[in-house]
Amino acid sequence: MNATALIAWNVFRESVRDKVLYNLVLFAVLLMGASYLIGQLTAGQDVKIIKDLGLAATSVFGLFIAVFIGIGLVSKEVERRSIYSLLSKPIERHQLLLGKYAGLALTLAVNLSVMAVALYAVLAYMVWTTDPQTAQAWDAPGLDPALLNAIGLTFVELAVVTAMALFFSTFSTPMLSAAMTFALFVAGRFSADLRNFHEIVESPVAAIMARALYWVLPNLSQFDVRAQVVHGIPVPVGSCVLTAVYGALYVAALLVVATLIFSRRDFK
Repeated sequence: MNATALIAWNVFRESVRDKVLYNLVLFAVLLMGASYLIGQLTAGQDVKIIKDLGLAATSVFGLFIAVFIGIGLVSKEVERRSIYSLLSKPIERHQLLLGKYAGLALTLAVNLSVMAVALYAVLAYMVWTTDPQTAQAWDAPGLDPALLNAIGLTFVELAVVTAMALFFSTFSTPMLSAAMTFALFVAGRFSADLRNFHEIVESPVAAIMARALYWVLPNLSQFDVRAQVVHGIPVPVGSCVLTAVYGALYVAALLVVATLIFSRRDFK
């Protein structure tokens, strides 16, 4: 097993042992179960509420996992002074950084899988206890496979957020890294609005800056297909693939820049 894979596996094991991680996943699973009870209060909209709350819980709690564990991947090693023993071994700095990112990505994949199984379990119980004639009136099947598209794009979005958290952690403190990651996440969710910013401002300088930010910031809004899936609107597979490729390219760019910064950082 090479150094990168070994580091990734160690990060995954440490993350799995983290009690905060268990609490976040457990709370998300309980929220999905509670969504069934909430759905019963709204006749005819129960399955939509379950899907909407389930996908929202997957996204929100996945975000907390990505940020609060991602910002500590590098800073934790520096604070513990264990970075010196790691770098004294036959490990390149880029292997250390890529291994930590891969380990957290694996952790996210496992946790999203657990939350997806919990969501489908709630929906399966919903389908089992619902009259077939009532189920036929739903916009989409209860156990809609399109939910996997939404969860898959959520994973890609969280992979981008993890790369952002890792990038900031290579040169900043944990608190500042968390703040900048959340700020960039919010900006990325609304970056599409910057494309038409020139239509509401008269300043050409502001319009140019907005256009530049539009191309630099990650367009995270395209990863959110929850509304389409919940209301039974088809999401083209080609669109999902292109969005995933975009996310992978953005992650690669962030990791390259993070590796360059980390390789030049002086720990003496």
